[in-house]
Amino acid sequence: MRHQRSGRKLGRDSAQRKALYSNLASALIEHGRIRTTEAKAKEVRPIVEQMITLGKRGDVSAHRQAVAFLRSKPIAHKLFAEVAPRFADRPGGYTRVVKLGPRQGDSAPMAYLELVDYVPERAPLPAPPA
Repeated sequence: MRHQRSGRKLGRDSAQRKALYSNLASALIEHGRIRTTEAKAKEVRPIVEQMITLGKRGDVSAHRQAVAFLRSKPIAHKLFAEVAPRFADRPGGYTRVVKLGPRQGDSAPMAYLELVDYVPERAPLPAPPA
């Protein structure tokens, strides 16, 4: 029985799970929104929240911790320079999970994991004919 056992295994061993979480967190910091399964989104959400909290701290130790987890200096720099300052006055709750419905191929429940201040970029409207 799995009483009091937190976290999902997601069909992976611990090293693969850690790499998955790191990659998803990096993608979210880089793009502002990612489309993934609900289970993965719910597992990565607290990790991203912690990374943003590290970014708000802003000291050298926090930067090293972020680089160690994210494994990418440019992504960590973006976290500290762009993402974390946007949440400077917010005491938590930096992400949201938006449920989308089942995936076409295997009917897995899908969701967007996005930063709360994410604004989708829209293509500019074509100019009206003259």
